[in-house]
Amino acid sequence: MSAGTYEHLGGDLHRHDGLTHSHHHHGPHTHDGAGGHSHGHGHSHGLIDPSIKRSREGLKAVGMSLVVLGIAAAAQLAIFVASGSVALLADLIHNFGDASTAIPLGVAFLLRSSRAERVAGLFVVAAIFVSAAVAGVEAISRLIHPQEPTHLLALAAAGLIGFFGNWIAALIRTGAGHRLESPALIADGNHARADSYVSLAVVASALAVSVGQPVADPLIGLGITAVILKITWDSWLTVRGNDHGH
Repeated sequence: MSAGTYEHLGGDLHRHDGLTHSHHHHGPHTHDGAGGHSHGHGHSHGLIDPSIKRSREGLKAVGMSLVVLGIAAAAQLAIFVASGSVALLADLIHNFGDASTAIPLGVAFLLRSSRAERVAGLFVVAAIFVSAAVAGVEAISRLIHPQEPTHLLALAAAGLIGFFGNWIAALIRTGAGHRLESPALIADGNHARADSYVSLAVVASALAVSVGQPVADPLIGLGITAVILKITWDSWLTVRGNDHGH
């Protein structure tokens, strides 16, 4: 084609006059070839169903907190066998109860069921109450049949283990519960946070026995029982309030 001639191609006017090329475009300009991308085919990238994403995050939070509490409880169990402290036993029973609440919560998130989450919340309340009852009975038994704990330094260490284990589990559960808007997970997180302070009572028990007041051990066990019962009531109000909200 000679210089200065015009060629009409697909609605665009191209002038070929040596070094100069002018392009006049009429209508929208789209790139469908190798140098461009067309996104008109309705396909979306990176989107996951919100319920699946929520389920995964919930399971991750439950699993992580279960591992943390399981490690703490196992360490406390070994120290209880050596020391025989009822205050530690009360805390230990409660920590195992906490770990067990991960089962219904995990199932609820796996099923992606809001009803299952509410049932899991009720299970949490029941687990807290049972742990309070067992700890209370054991504390009363030790008042009737005194048994002074030993290995006080290890006992204090066990209390600190319980504190940090519960505190970390509380951060995991509460944080995820707020992100996922899960009242059951939030309640369980608040429960674990309260338990972290209860674990400090074990440290107080070790101190009391070390200064010649062994009766303080079962008394502190009873005190822990009372705190657990208070947590039971608060958790029940939270779960019941959530049910009424639905």
